[in-house]
Amino acid sequence: MPSFGRKLTNKNDIKIFILYLLQNIHYPLDFATVNDIVVQNEYVNYFDFAECFAEILDMGHIIEEYAEDPHTGEKKTLYRISQLGSAVVSQLQSNLLRSIRETSLKSAMKLLSFKKRGAEVRCTTSEREDGKVAIECVITEMDKEILHINLVDDSSARIERMKENFEDHPDVIYKGIMALLAGEVDYLLN
Repeated sequence: MPSFGRKLTNKNDIKIFILYLLQNIHYPLDFATVNDIVVQNEYVNYFDFAECFAEILDMGHIIEEYAEDPHTGEKKTLYRISQLGSAVVSQLQSNLLRSIRETSLKSAMKLLSFKKRGAEVRCTTSEREDGKVAIECVITEMDKEILHINLVDDSSARIERMKENFEDHPDVIYKGIMALLAGEVDYLLN
């Protein structure tokens, strides 16, 4: 997921960014999921996220809730934005670039949609001994692999674009591959 060189490094911007995403999600999330949606576009690194998250939690901008996991019965901690946090983000979100807000919220919603269905997306790249670059893209749903692709190309830039596109649009790529293999997009085959 490309950040195009735009990184949030100012702690106040990072805090507003976290609050902005939580305000637009509308339901509590566990820490790992909040981390995933904040760092996935690489606008924020993990260490800055963890530090800023702890600070806004201490300030009362985020509230902890406890819920029982329906699968394991274990209690888990969830986080949601507080009224104070909502007031802060409503007043200050204009300081964040609109493109960063919109891109990140869109990516967050896709990630959460996949998580609700129990789907996970993984994409890795590696250089081979012959100088070519390999990419492996995997989607699992409910712990079952529903897509697994391995490709090799001469261009590391092309492989990186493939990785970014897969991470940005795994659902679209999955549907597209299914349609291609089923012959439902004949115009591409001519």
